[in-house]
Amino acid sequence: MRGILLLIAILVYAPGCNRQTAQPSSAARSTNSQSPAPLSEAELTALASLEPIDTHTHVAKADPSFYTMLGQLHMHIVDILVFDDHDKYRNGMQPQLQDALRVVHESQGHAVLCTTFNPFQFGQVGFPQSVIRALNQDFEQGAVTMKIWKNIGMELKDQNGKYVMPDNPIFEPIYKDIEKHNKTLIAHVAEPDAAWQPPDPNSPDYSYYQENPVWYMYRHPEAPGKKQILDARDHLLALNPKLRVVGAHLGSMEDDLEELAERLNRYPNFAVDTAARVPHLVIQPRDRVRAFILKYQDRILYGTDLEFLPDEPAKDAVSEWRGQYALDWRYFSTNDSFGYSNRKVQGLGLPASVLRKLYHENAIRWIPGILSR
Repeated sequence: MRGILLLIAILVYAPGCNRQTAQPSSAARSTNSQSPAPLSEAELTALASLEPIDTHTHVAKADPSFYTMLGQLHMHIVDILVFDDHDKYRNGMQPQLQDALRVVHESQGHAVLCTTFNPFQFGQVGFPQSVIRALNQDFEQGAVTMKIWKNIGMELKDQNGKYVMPDNPIFEPIYKDIEKHNKTLIAHVAEPDAAWQPPDPNSPDYSYYQENPVWYMYRHPEAPGKKQILDARDHLLALNPKLRVVGAHLGSMEDDLEELAERLNRYPNFAVDTAARVPHLVIQPRDRVRAFILKYQDRILYGTDLEFLPDEPAKDAVSEWRGQYALDWRYFSTNDSFGYSNRKVQGLGLPASVLRKLYHENAIRWIPGILSR
């Protein structure tokens, strides 16, 4: 009973409900200037009872108050590494790997690791073998999944100046090794449509591309188009039918659920997470979004893309995370009308059985080992 009361206090009065900060790892980060009404005790109890899993986070800072928040929410997270040559912290593997391992080890079972690799070593002799050795070491230390990021397809080039796609044959031994170890590949491939379109202040991604112009492909006409990148991702899925692949950010098809549905129908080894893409869902017709989630209820994993970076005050991160979890729970679980991303939206009111899949069961199925012992 004490845990439930703590949870109620956390989410009912969470000041972070009105803040969603722009982050470097993904688009579709916007500001929620309207705070939702407090969640009821029954709603909070229902969320905690699911032992919810956030399958897409980036945590680089070990902090007792952060672990306390996870424990009070009964929240489990996947801590994902990203190699980003434009970020002074993420342009190396070892510092962020060591920080993430510390978070995992101190979290008392609330966090697991998703590892990655430096794709810019692509042209070096023995590249796939080197990646596999490091990958297997991370698996031995408890990593349950591995991620490829959007720089493959949007930035990485070979020795001839040609963009390297995610289905490049040099990556195939790496994918086979992930499959051999019964792990899962998380694939952030491409970006929302807005990355290739003229500036639109009404787009959920407008501020992100203003702050991160390197990923604004509209200004880089020499770069591959979105279709070319997604076709390469689809080829990866076809080449590796036994490899579980979770497409981060609704598989970068957040703006066209029919297109996403076609991929889910075609590739049974493909699922998607919701990380940082609820702002794209809330601007689409509610009935269409709800019908999509009901139909593909076994293929969608809850994720946020929330971050806790080394230089961020713990109280700010905890406030933001609490608020985002409350906001998302209201959207998925209730029929309430409230503010989300500066819009008046109505919650989807998903059935309890579907909420359990979204927040828990699908993560267990698609990312084995996600609940550390």
